[in-house]
Amino acid sequence: MRTRHPRVNGRPWDHAVFDARPEAIADARDLAHAFMNSLTPAVDTLVASSVALVVSELVTNVVRHAQGTSCSLRLWARPGAITVAVTDADPRPPRERAPDLTGGTGGFGWPMVQKLARSVTVHTGPAGKTIRAELPR
Repeated sequence: MRTRHPRVNGRPWDHAVFDARPEAIADARDLAHAFMNSLTPAVDTLVASSVALVVSELVTNVVRHAQGTSCSLRLWARPGAITVAVTDADPRPPRERAPDLTGGTGGFGWPMVQKLARSVTVHTGPAGKTIRAELPR
């Protein structure tokens, strides 16, 4: 992570840039937990776990599949929703593939994100893509 445990005025920050390396997955998940723990009113633990899982899966997809050396994570909270946005430099949209039931190649993350989120949008352009998932608060 390029910004280690980011904080602004003592509160967790809602945005960070990560190097596209395996340790970014845990760092992004930690940032999501810190963000969720900072919210008032507090969110239900199931909601917080779902947000952390979506963050983890989206950053994992960047690390495993995207071209480029970094990604950014942005989190928003509104009264009825939590929004997760992950941006990377690869303009190719995610693709669904058959899950590997033998445990070798995955294939479970993208469908899981789509099931946990109220909505998922993918914005692509020549400079990359942003995947935005909105989860119920």
